[in-house]
Amino acid sequence: MNTPIALITGASRGLGFALAEALAPEYHVVAVARTVGALEELDDAIKAKGGEATLAPMDVSDAKAMAHLCRSVHDRWGGIDLWAHTAIHSAQLTPAAHIDAKDWKNSVQTNIAAMGHLIPYIAPLLGSEGTALFFDDPKGGEKFYGQYGPTKTAQIALARTWAAETEKTGPRVRILAPRPMATGLRNRFHPGENRDALAHPRDEAQRLLALLDPAREA
Repeated sequence: MNTPIALITGASRGLGFALAEALAPEYHVVAVARTVGALEELDDAIKAKGGEATLAPMDVSDAKAMAHLCRSVHDRWGGIDLWAHTAIHSAQLTPAAHIDAKDWKNSVQTNIAAMGHLIPYIAPLLGSEGTALFFDDPKGGEKFYGQYGPTKTAQIALARTWAAETEKTGPRVRILAPRPMATGLRNRFHPGENRDALAHPRDEAQRLLALLDPAREA
């Protein structure tokens, strides 16, 4: 296959869905998410553009499942060209003293602990020429963001470490800053917000990808 491969972790909704849709049909998309129905909707959207996708319904925090996927990707294609990581657990905002133990565990597992196997598994697939994308959302230290803020901040801190380590050797690790978007995550945090003032995920996906390839900006 001469078509480049894009791995999207967290592809079932929001920015992940929009990125996967925007990359097709230029890329063959390997779409990872827990929600089968949403992945099937993404597959339909990609096929409507003349593209192809491989659906991987799994949880990124499941190290064994991700190891199996990465081995399968290696055996089938030899590697990937792009990894965009948008998977996130977004518990409702709450005072620090009222943090729910289950939500805290899920936030830690998905937002930061999963990075401990995702980077080691996916880095060999990217090689020295691939690109890894992470998306910053600096909420650490803000009130009521006690679950999401620290774990998202830790995720980006690890991505910055990886970026510094690979600056001269590759893969290229980029940390991009999305504008506030009309997504389910944003609605969970701000349910009464005027969504008309927010960016659409499809528009934001195009803008972010244009930062990597200005030819997309048109």
